[in-house]
Amino acid sequence: MSMYFELGDETLWNPSMGAGRLFLRQVEVYEAELELPSGIGQGQYWGDPDTLQVVPDTYAEFVHALAAWHCRTGHSVILALSEGFVATALALARRAGIEVGLPEPADPHLCGGAQREVQNPGNPRAVPTCELDARAREIDRSMAR
Repeated sequence: MSMYFELGDETLWNPSMGAGRLFLRQVEVYEAELELPSGIGQGQYWGDPDTLQVVPDTYAEFVHALAAWHCRTGHSVILALSEGFVATALALARRAGIEVGLPEPADPHLCGGAQREVQNPGNPRAVPTCELDARAREIDRSMAR
């Protein structure tokens, strides 16, 4: 069995049930963290929990905020926990025709700005924006339609 993430009549992503459920649970986490709706929800088949509709304007706002949030943090653990989800969300956005430019940090080659969370030893891991973009493109190649 699988799930369907759709934009109108177009299937953007057809993951296995396990991957789809995990992605949706993470969507809920980041909706709470960002205090924004994702734009992913029940579509035209309301009785079918395996078919989800992507609302482009709402999803665009969510993914832009998600990318900005991710690139602003310099916290190594937060970056490690969020990188895969953010890359997957970016890949889905691109399939929906949503162009998400990664925010420009102070150094144009690195993500990782002001820290709101304390970490030990206090040295944030800077993430090159090109790595996140490359990861999103890699994930896109492995996402079934």
